[in-house]
Amino acid sequence: MAKPIVLIAEELSPATVEALGPDFDVRNVDGTDRPALLAALADAAAVLVRSATQMDSEAIAAAQQLKVIARAGVGLDNVDIKAATEAGVMVVNAPTSNIISAAELTIGHILSLARHIPAAHGALADGQWKRSKYTGVELFEKTIGIIGLGRIGALITARMQAFGMKIVAYDPYVTAARAQQLGVTLLSLDELLAQSDFITIHMPKTPETTGMIAAAQLKLMKPTAFIINVARGGLIDETALYDALVAGTIAGAGLDVFVSEPPTGSPLLALDNVVVTPHLGASTDDAQEKAGVSVARSVRLALDGELVPDAVNVAGGVIDPTVRPGIPLMEKLGQVFAGLAGSAVTAVDVEIRGEIVEFDVSVLKLAALKGMFSNVVAESVSYVNAPLLADQRGITVRLVTDAVSDEYRNLLTIRGTLGDGSQVSVSGTLTGPKQTQKIVEINGYDVEVPLAEHLIVMLYTDRPGIVAVYGKEFGEAGINIAGMQISRREAGGQALSVLTVDSPVPESLLEAVRASIKADVLREIDITE
Repeated sequence: MAKPIVLIAEELSPATVEALGPDFDVRNVDGTDRPALLAALADAAAVLVRSATQMDSEAIAAAQQLKVIARAGVGLDNVDIKAATEAGVMVVNAPTSNIISAAELTIGHILSLARHIPAAHGALADGQWKRSKYTGVELFEKTIGIIGLGRIGALITARMQAFGMKIVAYDPYVTAARAQQLGVTLLSLDELLAQSDFITIHMPKTPETTGMIAAAQLKLMKPTAFIINVARGGLIDETALYDALVAGTIAGAGLDVFVSEPPTGSPLLALDNVVVTPHLGASTDDAQEKAGVSVARSVRLALDGELVPDAVNVAGGVIDPTVRPGIPLMEKLGQVFAGLAGSAVTAVDVEIRGEIVEFDVSVLKLAALKGMFSNVVAESVSYVNAPLLADQRGITVRLVTDAVSDEYRNLLTIRGTLGDGSQVSVSGTLTGPKQTQKIVEINGYDVEVPLAEHLIVMLYTDRPGIVAVYGKEFGEAGINIAGMQISRREAGGQALSVLTVDSPVPESLLEAVRASIKADVLREIDITE
């Protein structure tokens, strides 16, 4: 029997090929040579890429035998995940391969800013001996504020504690117990900005976090403070940052990522108090080798029909066809749950009810956690690290199954307890021959709303005219309401309204609607595939 063909489309380390082993016919192609790539994909069972090879819908359609696309790295911008999923092709990456490299680069930026290393080097290389100009500051007993206390944030915490620094952090999804375990003081974002001498950001880029550090936030910082971004371009408003650096509002900045890359023509590049690197977070030989070896192992698992922990779109392995449609639904319910919670969660129950429990449904717990953390942490979330992320945050997770489901054939629920003792829940099901994904319960209120990319959830006191008020607000802002359902337990009590809208809603509009209807809760939840 012919060996499965594994196509390597970019340069990978010898250790990657060694990790694949002798059971495959390993071939090479230049992934940037489009005709050659499409021809080579025709009989490939797996393809390994980095960032240059575009695995778009055309490439996936050309690969009729393809089972898995493996990205030897963290990002997946060059892979059409939706097209791969529709074609039944697994997509895997290496979510933990670069976390140490990213943490160490962050520390490099901190030291470079504190001691003016790049500028002093440039001056001396140019024949100038300027000792007095480059007087720096010590890190000892200074305060470092970490925005986003995920795995990279935790690595930086441990390393900066060795410098004798005080560590404070902002992360609404981290419990006090987890912070105490790390030796970190949790603060609000404004408190962190005001107290810190160095600030480093490790958040995912979402509509909520884009521009999270803007002019108002920079004004809260000390004039002697430095800010570092090695996470995602756009988390800091670059225009506001430039203005703050020129005005002396803050002392300096270290940037590895930019809104537009390369940042050609950016005025930030001309400032003496800015240290820049060309997106080097994962650019170490060690990280590249870890990434290649990691995805090679995932390819072996995928082609052997085993569960693939680092799969991005499907879990792989022996999963009953009855269970498989629930995986994407549960991931989306996880995103809705995280959006509803909006703060640290201490315990989560993943409840599966109905005839589906005859099969192994443990993958649905993994899918729920993957969805919960997908827009919360900076790093990529997979089936293997989602439970670890929960454990790191001190979240107790249980899988609860029951063959009885009174109203629906199968009912999937995520129910959690927040740090203040309150509870959040969301339930969903698949209906009809097309297996339409629907939300059927939120926080005890019965609804039946098809899942959509943009959801708005409102809780307010039931009274006449409310729908007209927020309908007018959204309409005047050009936001089209595609669907709506209102649920209440009694007239004049609290009502829960769920809207699906066709486009993201600006925060300013949400605030205006919140004030207009005196909403107790009003959240926009953006769901990604």
